[in-house]
Amino acid sequence: MSAHRITTGPARKRVRVHFNGELIADTTDAIALNEAKYPVVYYVPRQDARMDRLARTAHRTHCPFKGDASYYSIQGGPENAAWSYETPYDEVEAIRGRLAFYSDKVAISVTDEMNR
Repeated sequence: MSAHRITTGPARKRVRVHFNGELIADTTDAIALNEAKYPVVYYVPRQDARMDRLARTAHRTHCPFKGDASYYSIQGGPENAAWSYETPYDEVEAIRGRLAFYSDKVAISVTDEMNR
């Protein structure tokens, strides 16, 4: 049995999140989280997201490896489209307070372009 492994680090990519053509987040400061065999997840700083378009929901989940997650819906869009670990475990401190988005609810583009 192999150990569940999570690594985090600067993505060194430009990450953009769109919903119905509207730019919801745009950053060159994302954190890439690699967990086991799952696809990489990009965590975006809140200052690079349109927080005025996001509404916190009552939905919560618990991950035994990262901690408790809070969720956000896009106003006029999908519910619980983004999540955030506001007090993550020490091992994943790098994602504290950042936002990740579900790729089946928004369009996420990741490019090598680092200029905004």
